[in-house]
Amino acid sequence: MAYKEGWQGRVYEDFEVGDVYVHPVGRTITKTDNIWFSALTLNPNPIHLDDFYAAQTEFERPLVNSTFTLALVVGLSVSDISQNAINLGWDEVRLPHPVYEGDTIYAQSEVLSKRESRSRPHMGIVKVKTIGYNQHGDVVIEFVRTIMVYKRGHVPQKPRPRLKA
Repeated sequence: MAYKEGWQGRVYEDFEVGDVYVHPVGRTITKTDNIWFSALTLNPNPIHLDDFYAAQTEFERPLVNSTFTLALVVGLSVSDISQNAINLGWDEVRLPHPVYEGDTIYAQSEVLSKRESRSRPHMGIVKVKTIGYNQHGDVVIEFVRTIMVYKRGHVPQKPRPRLKA
């Protein structure tokens, strides 16, 4: 039996300014996602939790917790952007369109800049702009994320157990 390595994520040398990565996985947001995330983060805003309240707003239904949207879109981008990285920060977070329960969210990222790390020669700093959009193509979130990513040959190794047949 031959073992085949799976996608291991990008390293510093793989990023080129101007590259755009269309992240391959989308995710439909459920009512349970919205309620649990709001509860886990102690966000009691009724716009996320109370259908009766939300029906009286201009949105007429619950809005998805915006920090869930941020976390989801970051998660959608991990395999392409930060599988071998450490987050340094998020800037310019914008929410131009509401997200509702039942929306399916997709994402893409553009490489804005890259430079070698001054304090960690085995890593580099990459800045990307990520947008999340719904099933209709409406941009629901955009942000700039800065990561510190390992260079080739410096990614910490994961155990590779060989299972007995």
